[in-house]
Amino acid sequence: MVLTRDARETLVERAREDAELRVLLLQRAVECIIGGELEIGKWLMRICIDATAGFDALSAEINKPRKSVVRMFSAGGNPSSANLSLILACMQKREGVRFSVHGDASVDEGKRVAGL
Repeated sequence: MVLTRDARETLVERAREDAELRVLLLQRAVECIIGGELEIGKWLMRICIDATAGFDALSAEINKPRKSVVRMFSAGGNPSSANLSLILACMQKREGVRFSVHGDASVDEGKRVAGL
């Protein structure tokens, strides 16, 4: 019988050891959330949280119950913009990065798309 590992577990383990991977995962999570792919963004955020200090430390840092924070990033979770902003600020601080959003003037018909 072949034993396989869950992709999420593998990513968490690798991200714990690789700061560059953590930043890339966090960046992609933010891009997904901004781009309307909330479920993928939340999945990536869970990986980032688990790969850093974990939900216990994050919950204490933002002064929210652990259960509430875990629920925000569950499949049916719906984090408020205030909570998401607070958590993203903490994650950026942990990783020593700062993301910003810039408009893309090359989009047709005058429509603008934000990109990191």
